[in-house]
Amino acid sequence: MKYLNYLFIVLGAVVAIYAKTGTEQNEYVLIGGIVLLMVGIYRISRSIPSRTDEDTFDNNQNENNDF
Repeated sequence: MKYLNYLFIVLGAVVAIYAKTGTEQNEYVLIGGIVLLMVGIYRISRSIPSRTDEDTFDNNQNENNDF
């Protein structure tokens, strides 16, 4: 499943670059490439934990140990 996300990103980037390089730009192909790119990035970013959750957990642990 992780490789599917990377495939979306690479495929979206290639399609977007391909659509942009032509003399007559096809906006629908460009939009499709950008959508694939953004879907891949979104799906990967969902699996990255939030940094604020870790900081809050660490701060709560340190406050409890001070007493």
